[in-house]
Amino acid sequence: MTTAESPPASIEHAAEFSLRDHAVYFPSVDALVVSDVHVGRAEASDVEFPVGERAHLVERLESLLERFAPETVVFAGDVLQRYDYVPDVARETLDALVGVVDDAGAALVATPGNHDPQLPGVLDAPTPATHTLDDVVVCHGHEPPESDGALYVVGHDHPAIEIEGRKRPTYLYGVDAYRGGDVLMLPAFTELAAGVTVNRMYGSDFASPLVADADAFRPVIRDADADETLWFPPLGELRPHL
Repeated sequence: MTTAESPPASIEHAAEFSLRDHAVYFPSVDALVVSDVHVGRAEASDVEFPVGERAHLVERLESLLERFAPETVVFAGDVLQRYDYVPDVARETLDALVGVVDDAGAALVATPGNHDPQLPGVLDAPTPATHTLDDVVVCHGHEPPESDGALYVVGHDHPAIEIEGRKRPTYLYGVDAYRGGDVLMLPAFTELAAGVTVNRMYGSDFASPLVADADAFRPVIRDADADETLWFPPLGELRPHL
């Protein structure tokens, strides 16, 4: 099995973004994107001692904003956990996240996901189905995007990969994977989502219509401890080694 600290030369757009803590930052358009925040997941899990979801999400978003100081922040869908209503606790957490973005002087945009029918009513920010940043199209990925782009940034499937017995959240990158453009799938921003292990998944196993040929997608793991971004071979080549 081979890994690299930098993306293969054939991946044109990879040099134009930075991956950190389940998020992606595009310096050319000064935008930070996260997906699948699932605000309210701790409460919805109905565990006896839920983790401090709000503090955890807020602290991580604050850290990303301090690191990149973006002009725009995009929540790429499934901002909320509950479909039917937004509990008070979730509203307060969402307000806290919005406050962090406001305090950083950034503009917030949210592209609703399949969990987000209530989002336009509780979020004081634009909620278009698709948000375009030059040639980068951001959407949740549960439905085909409304716009065409050179790179599509999506979430929805919560990808993770198991390597040497350890399960890790992973980005997935596919070259020419959808409408002639590349696709970058983000791991879930919430760490309360276990993640869907992609080791043996094929195109039909993914919920997103932007993943047709899973074999062509490269897992990309961010190793925060080593401060490295590790690009693996495409899943079609990697599976025999997993």
